[in-house]
Amino acid sequence: MLIVKKFGGSSVADKERIYHVARRCMEDYQKGNDVVVVLSAMGKTTDRLLEMARDINPNPSRRELDMLLTTGEQTSAALMAMAMGALGAPSVSLNAFQVGMHTSSRYGNARFKKIDTRRIRHELENRKIVIVTGFQGVNKYEDVTTLGRGGSDTTAVALAAVLHADACEIYTDVEGVYTADPRIVPSARKIPEITYDEMLELATLGAKVLHNRSVEMAKKYGVQLVVRSSLNNAEGTIVKEETDMESMLVSGVAVDKNTARIAVFGVKDVPGIAFKIFDLLARHNINVDIILQSIGREGTKDISFTVARDDAAETVAILEEHKNRITAREIRVNDTVAKVSIVGAGMQSNPGVASRMFEALYNAGINIRMIATSEIRITVLINEEDVDKAMRAVHDQFIEE
Repeated sequence: MLIVKKFGGSSVADKERIYHVARRCMEDYQKGNDVVVVLSAMGKTTDRLLEMARDINPNPSRRELDMLLTTGEQTSAALMAMAMGALGAPSVSLNAFQVGMHTSSRYGNARFKKIDTRRIRHELENRKIVIVTGFQGVNKYEDVTTLGRGGSDTTAVALAAVLHADACEIYTDVEGVYTADPRIVPSARKIPEITYDEMLELATLGAKVLHNRSVEMAKKYGVQLVVRSSLNNAEGTIVKEETDMESMLVSGVAVDKNTARIAVFGVKDVPGIAFKIFDLLARHNINVDIILQSIGREGTKDISFTVARDDAAETVAILEEHKNRITAREIRVNDTVAKVSIVGAGMQSNPGVASRMFEALYNAGINIRMIATSEIRITVLINEEDVDKAMRAVHDQFIEE
């Protein structure tokens, strides 16, 4: 049996936790299984490296940032191999170049193109535990790249897919996927199993348990995931195509504070204006989420949309530069907003879910600024200061019923 195990930064934050993870991996190895371990950087290492970079240069190049950030995972992988060596387990640490994890060339947010499995299989055949650096790859120029925050999850799923692993286990500091963030909603419950589609929506909408691209890849290649705690042996959450349970009306509530609202006022009410605006942003790789267009009046209309808060300044700069082309009278940004979403496959066959969500927010005195829906999710934009209250109100409405 081949098992891929991924451990996050908090799971390998210090010497004691590194040894705890080493022993946990050795348990499966000693049962005769082949084990591949994917590691994130230790604790807050990535944040510290980013602080160091910006202290040297407030606007460093993405290439050099990737060169710096990939040292975090290389450190944790080497230390883990040393810990396993001290415990008597044969192991080897490999970085992205040594494995042959080929990615696109977009520094800071690369995507996998191909993974060479020969080195890993060779080490497994020699009965070694293989420890691989997460979060990183190598592009066609042989430069190191990173996959974006949470990218170690994607590394683990990609390896599980190409190696045809029997299991892919994602270990975190929580016991699985919850109906809401238990730090904000004390009554949040652990979900025994959840579909890829539901998990993908939750991950995209702010739930930080799994990287959304890892769920996307798991669904594409049929990799069943288990999310569980690295600190104990509790049963986790299974993420798969279909669940055995009858779908809950709402599986979870997610919050995304990394949001900004951009408002473009007074554009001409003629065909092609929306295309010009969003084509400009697409050319600069800026993702847009909720979009709202007003009813035309006096030959003009207003268009509002949300972007990641990190992209807000660049978005405004691009639109201001092309203000005449898009015929805009004024462009404003509001970065004190947040998204609250409910997700659930059961919503498809149950009318009235939106009204119940809006009722819960109304009863809590929370104003809704924008709304977006899909078959299995409803998202509202609200003031950031109301986020915790909104999350509890909506959770009480649907999960505590």
